Amino acid sequence: MKAIKETSYQLPGQTGFYKGKVRDVYQFPDKLVMVITDRISAFDVVLPRAIPFKGQVLNQIAALFLEKTKDIVPNWILSVPDPSVSIGIKCEPYKVEMVVRGYLAGHAWREYRSGKRSICGVPLPEGLKENDKLPQPIITPTTKASEGHDEDISKEDILIKGIVSEKEYKQLEYYTYALYQRGTELAAQQGLILVDTKYEFGKVGDTIYLIDEVHTPDSSRYFYKEGYTERQAQGVEQKQLSKEFVRQWLIQHGFQGKDGQVIPDMTDDVVESISNRYIELYEQVTGLPFEKPTEVNPEDRILKNILNAI
Repeated sequence: MKAIKETSYQLPGQTGFYKGKVRDVYQFPDKLVMVITDRISAFDVVLPRAIPFKGQVLNQIAALFLEKTKDIVPNWILSVPDPSVSIGIKCEPYKVEMVVRGYLAGHAWREYRSGKRSICGVPLPEGLKENDKLPQPIITPTTKASEGHDEDISKEDILIKGIVSEKEYKQLEYYTYALYQRGTELAAQQGLILVDTKYEFGKVGDTIYLIDEVHTPDSSRYFYKEGYTERQAQGVEQKQLSKEFVRQWLIQHGFQGKDGQVIPDMTDDVVESISNRYIELYEQVTGLPFEKPTEVNPEDRILKNILNAI
């Protein structure tokens, strides 16, 4: 299957185009047509090779969970005309990402292990181990960088710098905790633990919308529920579903996105294994079988479906 590395359509009525890390975004006066490509990023760097079916996995998971959370907060989606395409409301995005954590894992664990006992202004107790459940979920926001790395930021700094008003930030906090609670419940139905995730929000007028992807393996970390307690007691690694396996492969090959580091070569076998892991993620997270498209040229299918939808 040919991976969808990039698209370059000229759509009727199109007013702009933006190429993100993994998305090709076609702008219209009041809406966005978003092609979720098979590009893959880690440590805020786009890797050289695209991963077949990755974009479809992310798009279809996001569409499912946006549908399952629309009673909590309105979201940007208008239609999903293709496995790799979402069309939605054009919002003015908030310049922060709301990262919510229920467990000490990933970046938060690396910070804690280095000796920090406060992340984004949120204090953490002594004596925690990697992957321990936190006393209660915490929000550790990051700035939303247009280029380069997102940076940790505290609630206090967000308010002091006027990035988000206090009234709106309280609403974003409310939505974030409510969405994480719903995500936790949905994950439990699949025998999973939603460890941490991030949400992005935008607004049109006075209405706040949930935008971007939700509860996908690129924006979230999942553990398998079965055996979690035993593995923690034994001090062994948790069995997890997330993009962390890609990060760990890169770390093992000497790359963490730092200056001077060279991205390791990704062989066909590595690309195939990552693709298979994404399909596994889809089926585990949704409980649905993954259906591979059969078209030789997916770009032609995508264009046809977009034209029919707009």
